[in-house]
Amino acid sequence: MILKGDEEMVDLKVLSCDLRKNVVDMIVEGKGGHIGGDMSVIDILIELYFEQMNISPENMDDPDRDRFVMSKGHSVEALYAVLAAKGFFPIEQVIREFSKFGSQFIGHPNNKLPGIEMNSGSLGHGLPVCVGMALAGKMDKKDYRVYTVMGDGELAEGSVWEGVMAAHHYKLDNLCAVVDRNRLQISGSTEDVMAQDIQEERWASFGWHVITVRDGNDYTQLKAAFDEAKTVKGKPAVIIANTVKGCGSVVMENKANWHHKVPNEEEYGQIIKDLEARKEAALYE
Repeated sequence: MILKGDEEMVDLKVLSCDLRKNVVDMIVEGKGGHIGGDMSVIDILIELYFEQMNISPENMDDPDRDRFVMSKGHSVEALYAVLAAKGFFPIEQVIREFSKFGSQFIGHPNNKLPGIEMNSGSLGHGLPVCVGMALAGKMDKKDYRVYTVMGDGELAEGSVWEGVMAAHHYKLDNLCAVVDRNRLQISGSTEDVMAQDIQEERWASFGWHVITVRDGNDYTQLKAAFDEAKTVKGKPAVIIANTVKGCGSVVMENKANWHHKVPNEEEYGQIIKDLEARKEAALYE
């Protein structure tokens, strides 16, 4: 965790700019990565790890810790950046070793690393596994909470909806799913690839408590959503976070071709410039 003195945490908006730069450096050094989804989801991860979840390097083996599964595992670069900032491993090591031969910092979450509950990336599996984790917590009379983040393109997987039904059936109010709703996937618009109608109505019809975040890259709105999810009783909660693919730079924002791409030298320079400007604006708000 990054602190001022011993108590005051550095502003999350500033932190998000630094971690976005770490992600870009990781992808450039590793010569590959899912940069667009990293940029859309990283604010959700920062809010979870720095404000919401009971998880740290000190308690990562505690049976009472909160659980998190990165179901959209291809956005692992954002997860590595956040875990490094939280103190699970050095960011310098991640950037140096990411996606290199023999490295543990591979292109999807690797549970050989501290802080990662399970390998993921085969889309559609994160939520069903989290249903099992949440059900185990209920059976063991534990107070921990279980979180998962899914991509909106992932919701075309049938196993997601089997998990959705089971979570409602078992009244898993210790489970919170988050949809990174950036509306773009590798093949283009989610609505062109597999139309999702109104997600809020779909989740509600399965008996979930639904929370919509108008700006899923805004920490005030994210905090309110996660705080609300913790008050829900008798049913699971889902947060539909409307995010921007490639958030942080005009080079990448809302462009499907940045789903998986390595910036060239000119693009890298502009991205870093945009992130520095974003950081400076946050400092003087």
